[in-house]
Amino acid sequence: MISVEEALARVCALVAPTGIEEVPLAEAAGRVLARPVAARLTQPPFDTSAMDGYAIAETDARPGATLDVIGTSRAGEGFGGTLAPGQAVRIFTGAPVPQGAARVVIQEDLTRTGERITLGDRLDHGTNIRPAGADFAAGDALSAPRRLRPADLALAAAMNLPALPVHRRPDVAIIATGDELVMPGEVPGPDQIVASNGFGLKAMVEAEGGIGRLLPIARDTEASLKTVFGLAEGADLIVTIGGASVGDHDLVGKVAAGLGMEQAFYKVAMRPGKPLMAGRMGKAAMIGLPGNPVSALVCATLFLLPVLRVMQGLPKAPAPRRTARLACDLDANGPREHYMRARITADGIAPFDRQDSALLTILSEADALIVRPPGDGPRRVGEAVEYLPL
Repeated sequence: MISVEEALARVCALVAPTGIEEVPLAEAAGRVLARPVAARLTQPPFDTSAMDGYAIAETDARPGATLDVIGTSRAGEGFGGTLAPGQAVRIFTGAPVPQGAARVVIQEDLTRTGERITLGDRLDHGTNIRPAGADFAAGDALSAPRRLRPADLALAAAMNLPALPVHRRPDVAIIATGDELVMPGEVPGPDQIVASNGFGLKAMVEAEGGIGRLLPIARDTEASLKTVFGLAEGADLIVTIGGASVGDHDLVGKVAAGLGMEQAFYKVAMRPGKPLMAGRMGKAAMIGLPGNPVSALVCATLFLLPVLRVMQGLPKAPAPRRTARLACDLDANGPREHYMRARITADGIAPFDRQDSALLTILSEADALIVRPPGDGPRRVGEAVEYLPL
């Protein structure tokens, strides 16, 4: 068995960033920007008013000054003339500041009578003007790689960029295996259960920016497995569920090897999830997940999600960890890294009493996985532990 850290390094080494495609800005949310893009214009393109008020010359910015109002500047239609000392222009937020003006006095700091204004006793110290280029200048870059958030898309739009270069979404073929499985909605036979893992994995893949393809269930025969592997043609990544252990009916490793898979590792010193394998099969990387539901989804959190990030051009990195105080005592851990289902409470982080890898109800209620290092000693209430948020 190898460590979780080594397994992650090996599985990430199996993949490379996908190709680059241009997508319309309106379709780029959540995609990964593949290369820096440059602003096509300056923002704001001219000095603009930050407030509603009156634009005046700097020499007129004194309490009690009386000025003549000679025009108006509003967003989309500026004042076309030049402001002289002793004059003011009515101006609104976002409007161009007229030539000759160096300050905007807010309307609360003056009084207006007809076409004249009188400045009050106290004036703002600031100019209330946003200078041209205060946000960005033409040629300034939006850096890459980055997962495009709403704020990034708003910035790209302001930069006048109608489309962005992004990494292609990884195509992930998901194969559940086992004679015991039927699809949701079907009536299980007396020795069967409903296939569940694939639906959780598809959701994880798509939330991370990939395309999840649920293939038909592969039965416990070499012929069935070969047929379903054939349906994965064109995938960037193949994820199998179950059949990766050493039982008489665990055929995934054997069939994959017969199809040319070069195995990178088999078995990881962790729980849940020891019977994990990875390798390459032709142009696709392959991850063989355990069949137990919790094991499959925990392993996907640790390995599948980081791999998908690498495939989209993001840096190699493990699942992010946080720290919390224990809400109860914990016994010493064994020789394998343990990921304990837990919930965050007002008293700290509390593991569930039941940690069986088949219990989806517990995983559904959990919002964290406490990470217990191999050989970790007993832990007491109030001690800090690392955890993975779910």
